[in-house]
Amino acid sequence: MMEHPSIMSPDNKCLKSGLNVTLIALVISMAGCSLNPFGKDDNEAPPPAARTSTVPSGSSSMDPVSRPAPASQSQPAMQQISQPVPLASGAPDEYTVQVGDTLWDISATFLRDPWYWPEVWYVNPQVENPHLIYPGDVLALVMIDGQQRITNVRASAYRLSPQARVTPLTESITSIPYEQIDAFLSKGLVLEKDQIGQLPYILATRGDHLMASAGNDIYVRGGEPVATGTRYSVVHVGDELRDPDDGKLIGYQGIYVGEGALSRGGDPATVSLTDTNREALEGDRLVPETVDIPLNFFPKAPDIDVDGQIISVVDGVSMIGQYQVVVLNRGARHGLAPGDVLSVYQAGETVRDRYAGHSFGSFGANEKVTLPDEQAGTIMVFKVYDRIGYGLVMVATSDIHVLDAVRNPI
Repeated sequence: MMEHPSIMSPDNKCLKSGLNVTLIALVISMAGCSLNPFGKDDNEAPPPAARTSTVPSGSSSMDPVSRPAPASQSQPAMQQISQPVPLASGAPDEYTVQVGDTLWDISATFLRDPWYWPEVWYVNPQVENPHLIYPGDVLALVMIDGQQRITNVRASAYRLSPQARVTPLTESITSIPYEQIDAFLSKGLVLEKDQIGQLPYILATRGDHLMASAGNDIYVRGGEPVATGTRYSVVHVGDELRDPDDGKLIGYQGIYVGEGALSRGGDPATVSLTDTNREALEGDRLVPETVDIPLNFFPKAPDIDVDGQIISVVDGVSMIGQYQVVVLNRGARHGLAPGDVLSVYQAGETVRDRYAGHSFGSFGANEKVTLPDEQAGTIMVFKVYDRIGYGLVMVATSDIHVLDAVRNPI
């Protein structure tokens, strides 16, 4: 009989449980400067190349499927912009970063279109950790070589203190409100097609139970070895999710069941359920609650032309609003990357023109006319798979629905 891979072992197969953020902060503070004030400070985050178009480009330094980076990364250099980036109405000359701000908030304070931030951000190499922004930092609009730039003109006392060099990087400003996507990711409400086969599954319930709930132990197989105590969300595999373009299966709706923690490794391993919304069944999948999602990336227009659709929304609501997570039928194979900003368009409805070709007061053959698509909001992509992308609604100017179009911002 073929052996099934063991999911979790109590011996030397345990994975490392986390990153030493203190060491990371120390290393980054000693490294060279990057144009990205929120990205990694390594060779995966090259300064964006000079461009003659006003449309932002360049890949995200935190993209899990990022495109190849240039081999070298020299001193910070300003980008060349053929036209000034439009400022927001009432944009201040200076802004003091507040606790709870995000990159999107700060960008929108200065710029009419927040995704142009990479075009105007100018690194001040004299500021400690110039690639990060902290509460208390003072940002200002300045003119440098005839170009309008945003730069950090006064560092906060926090940044200048010796303790800042060994403080976790989570103290810095993040790109988007992470708590909004964290809740979604821990529940795993959409499962990519190829992801399902890699997830652990419920083999059986301990005792004489056909179904399990909070307080029960379940036996689990599959997946990768993890440390005892690792927490999981239990998800029931629901309806198929198909690409409206070609009808191909690209994923499944996930129904959140509950959560639990690994209490004993082995094959099978044991997971103790701590909370459930519904009964856990044999075959249900387990999604690790610690999902590798970057906290920081640039908002930017995609490098390629994107023309896709929203195919699902978390929680199954009919109308989608700000900070809700949507699923797109575009992913890495289509050139989509974390940090990409897309505009959402409602499809124009089809109406009948009863007046074309006829005199006033007489009605004709009811010619069908399709009204123009109307912009309904803005989303930022935060994770991509091969054919699926996850986006967070940043702005909703009108009702957003499943099957609305997503395209490059204008």
